[in-house]
Amino acid sequence: MTPKAAVLRGGVERLIDSRWIVPGDIILLEAGNRVPADARLLEVHSLEVDEAPLTGESTPVRKIVEPLPEETPIQDRRNMVYMGTLITGGRGVAVVTSTGMQTEFGKIAEMVQRIEVGEPPLKRKMEKMGRQLAIISIFLCILVFLIGLLIHSLDFETLFMTSVSLAVSAIPEGLPAVLTITLALGVSRMARERAIVRRLASVETLGSVTVICSDKTGTLTKNEMTVRRIALLGRIIEVTGAGYTPDGSFLEDGAQIDPKGDRDLELLLRIGVLCSDAHLHKGKEGWGIFGDPTEGALVVAAAKAGLWREELEKAYPRVGEIPFDSMRKRMTTIHLTPDGVRVAYVKGAPEVVLERCTHILERGVRRRITPRDREWILSTTREMASEALRVLAMAYRELPQDGELEAEEVERGLTFVGLQGMIDPPRDEVPEAIKLCRMAGIRPIMVTGDHKLTAIAIAKQIGMLSGGDEEAVLTGAELDGMSDEELEEAVEGISVFARVSPEHKVRIAQALKRRGHIVAMTGDGVNDAPALKAADIGIAMGIKGTDVTKEAADMILEDDNFATIVKAVESGRHIYDNVTKYIRLMLTANFDEIIEITVCSLLGLPLPLLPIHILWVNLVSDGLPAVALSVDPKDPELMRYPPRDPEEGLLTRFWRFILFAAVLDFLSDFAPFLYIYLTTGDAALSRTAAFTSIVLFEFLLAYQCRSERHHILALGWRGLTENRMLFLSVLVSTAIQILIIYWPPLQAIFHVKPLSPLQLSICILGALTALLIFPGKLITPRLVDNS
Repeated sequence: MTPKAAVLRGGVERLIDSRWIVPGDIILLEAGNRVPADARLLEVHSLEVDEAPLTGESTPVRKIVEPLPEETPIQDRRNMVYMGTLITGGRGVAVVTSTGMQTEFGKIAEMVQRIEVGEPPLKRKMEKMGRQLAIISIFLCILVFLIGLLIHSLDFETLFMTSVSLAVSAIPEGLPAVLTITLALGVSRMARERAIVRRLASVETLGSVTVICSDKTGTLTKNEMTVRRIALLGRIIEVTGAGYTPDGSFLEDGAQIDPKGDRDLELLLRIGVLCSDAHLHKGKEGWGIFGDPTEGALVVAAAKAGLWREELEKAYPRVGEIPFDSMRKRMTTIHLTPDGVRVAYVKGAPEVVLERCTHILERGVRRRITPRDREWILSTTREMASEALRVLAMAYRELPQDGELEAEEVERGLTFVGLQGMIDPPRDEVPEAIKLCRMAGIRPIMVTGDHKLTAIAIAKQIGMLSGGDEEAVLTGAELDGMSDEELEEAVEGISVFARVSPEHKVRIAQALKRRGHIVAMTGDGVNDAPALKAADIGIAMGIKGTDVTKEAADMILEDDNFATIVKAVESGRHIYDNVTKYIRLMLTANFDEIIEITVCSLLGLPLPLLPIHILWVNLVSDGLPAVALSVDPKDPELMRYPPRDPEEGLLTRFWRFILFAAVLDFLSDFAPFLYIYLTTGDAALSRTAAFTSIVLFEFLLAYQCRSERHHILALGWRGLTENRMLFLSVLVSTAIQILIIYWPPLQAIFHVKPLSPLQLSICILGALTALLIFPGKLITPRLVDNS
């Protein structure tokens, strides 16, 4: 059903389908309406709009009609309304400026479509490895076929079987299944840690991330405004506790004070509660607020002192109100005291409230305000603001008992009480997550629409900026003055981007990618979708993110928490680590099979392995331990390594390990094969010895693949049993291998013969040569950041 919109055409109000609205139409807006098009406001009456679907900002925006500079960012264009946003209060009249694809929503959709998404690195690497193995396989098949035909004059059936065996041995049949299982299990683990992966291939990319560009509000911070400091004339009081939980203390000069025993403080907190509309409530997931977050902070501060809104409203019922207005920058409510006196409580911008004050409260005594008092209040306000605190002033006035007063009269002759400074505090776990990022060689960058001072203050609190790092901050206005080349040059030294728009986020992501970084970018509003698409990993917020943003993202954070991103990156590294373990195991077995079949063909010996043996080794004997390696516990030092080069091949660091292990594997099963063939002349029996040797060798090799640095014996008993699934898979596979050798029905299927105790001992001795592999000496080490 097409939504309707109220328009004014020919001086007559009409209700029409919103799809028929055109630029120039006059639209009428009221609470509950969904804005049908982008429009410039002509008239407002306490109009408030929820722009979260577009900007991601959860607080409703109070609208104005006054002109704004042309360069004003979209989130600050308070004289405009945008298609898809919701009118939450008041009413207004606006003229339509754009519809359809010309609206901000339309531009975003078009931008998302224009951005090209690259192929996942792991897919590229797998395809490249597959092509290389296919070329090796074809070359060897042709070579062996020609040698057998021209030199050894073998019959076609033998040559065909040999070529098929070579082709089968070169192809890693189990790789797609094991890779899918590894990624799926990793995704499941990440889901338990509150990170929902939408695209399986992006899991591997996460492990390569070199830069995390994160929003501030709700991701690095709690998104719960909290009063941190209170200023009464000549006094500074610190308030402990963070978020909406009403637990905390009031400290003056480090000593705890009783707010109810301090008249000035009690009055200040009471004004904050009664001159607001927010409510504190406790739900299943803890404490929260209904209403404006700033007012919520005032209500929580009072609750910490035992001043609860419900009780105060009964004692001081509201009888009048002058609503907040962006031009007036203040709000006033009128109440009846328990003594029946009418009193006006005022809160607002410090300079505006102070201008209307003639008196001040000092330690319970009301007196005339002096210039010196005013200077102290303003300097304290500046000091609090420099620490990124949002400051509100509180004042009151006792009103005459009779007669109605105009708003101007009510707000004259006020008595100044004090200031409350609040901030959205950082999440408790974020500073540790930032340290972990740095240790792992990952650059955390704050990208926020908030003011520069606020961004700097939070960045310092969480360890993203140190004291003298303010040059590492770039604003949206400064970014506008830069070319793409200049931004690309500057971006390496920037840790905080403030007052940026979604378009800026796209440029930031692209500049970092041109510098060779793998970029993770967070977003919540619809207009963040292009930036998420432009990044290598787009991360949407699960709580406050819009459906469009989630659709554009590769991963969704259920808890909107930066620390969860870091855990996801660690999981990405863990998954990639386990994939390389399997590939080392698989390729060693494959190369061994290729070498063995090629050597036997060149020497004119019988086939050491039949295709069924090779398939069994690749799919089952290697397959079960490989699946077990996919759930191998993570290396505790995983986040001490810098991110791997995304262009690094899957095998770049492991070639020496794979080749050495493959040659050793070849010797361990070729020696028993040759010995038994030369002593018995029985091809089937010698083939059984080769088959058994390679299977047993692979079991020990699976353990040697667990660590890049440590020999399996150095890990002790823990190294054998820590991965229970691997331990069980080796036991089960060994039992099956014994059945294949000694149970007649399986002997017939696999074309094997039973081995004597001596022959089996030779196979076991050959397999034990796997202990000669020392991973730490064969695998190119990753640098460890010990800073």
